[in-house]
Amino acid sequence: MLVPPYNQNNKILYYLKNYVRFWFPASLYRRELGRILASAMDDDVGRRVGYYNKMAQSVQLPDNAETIAKYFRRPPKKRRTYFFDTYEYIKYFKPHYRFFSVSGDLVKVPLSPSIVKSRPILGDNQNSVLLNLNKIRHFRFLNDRIPTKDKLNKLVWRGNAFVRRQNRITFLQRYYGHPSCNIGKVNKTGDYADQWLAPRMAINEQLKYKYILCLEGNDVATNLKWVMSSNSVAVMPRPKYETWFMEGTLIPNVHYIEIKDDYSDLEEKINHYENHPLELQQIITDAHRHVAQFFDPHKEKVIALLVLKKYFELTGQYDAPAI
Repeated sequence: MLVPPYNQNNKILYYLKNYVRFWFPASLYRRELGRILASAMDDDVGRRVGYYNKMAQSVQLPDNAETIAKYFRRPPKKRRTYFFDTYEYIKYFKPHYRFFSVSGDLVKVPLSPSIVKSRPILGDNQNSVLLNLNKIRHFRFLNDRIPTKDKLNKLVWRGNAFVRRQNRITFLQRYYGHPSCNIGKVNKTGDYADQWLAPRMAINEQLKYKYILCLEGNDVATNLKWVMSSNSVAVMPRPKYETWFMEGTLIPNVHYIEIKDDYSDLEEKINHYENHPLELQQIITDAHRHVAQFFDPHKEKVIALLVLKKYFELTGQYDAPAI
């Protein structure tokens, strides 16, 4: 049985491992591409490839698209997590292939097909081709040893709250100090510098609570992955943005407890699941099932490479490697 990969988000080890990879000749990786792509292809792999890369027809990239070779020559100061997470897969393809990549927390769709970390769930988002980028921060799973029944019957949340994150401000205005909640912001700067403050709380402390709030920030809710791998339950409005985690496939009240965008039904929802513990446990079970699909490193690699293969095929560049 697959278990969550251990991840302490150790950046020193992350950069050490990636610089070792970086100094290996890319030609060695390119020789392996055909064998890797032939090693695992099933309905689930195909489904996920189609979800991440929604390009539906051939397109010609503009002349300013970057070659893989040029991407590799980026100066050291630009070799950060987005660079290395892209390099992990792009190195398997020929250096003259061209592509676009956009780093950061994206909430808009690029004008040309581009490799991105996040995208809007609704609307025409086929130019946003998802890879698992900045995963040292976003893709964190854990083994929660506290049974759900032994957790506190309250909602917990800690995070930054600025004016540009009005959804978080609204929640704090409504529920800060509420008896069913232990919530607060941790940033001491900004327009609300002295309001709704609470001490920082480590993940192991938050896991003592049965309900954990997952509010989108610049794009997705960063804590959603580890919350859904725990024995607590995620509580949130329906997400508007998605990443490699496929937030757009999550079903309300199946994978998480859905609350309204104005949060007005929070107490009603918590009271309902306090009175229906079997329903609550089923949500946690279904959340674990969703999370488990990301635990196989080889499968994740195959899917990422197939996403890129489709990108290069539909931009008229891909030559099938020998197997």
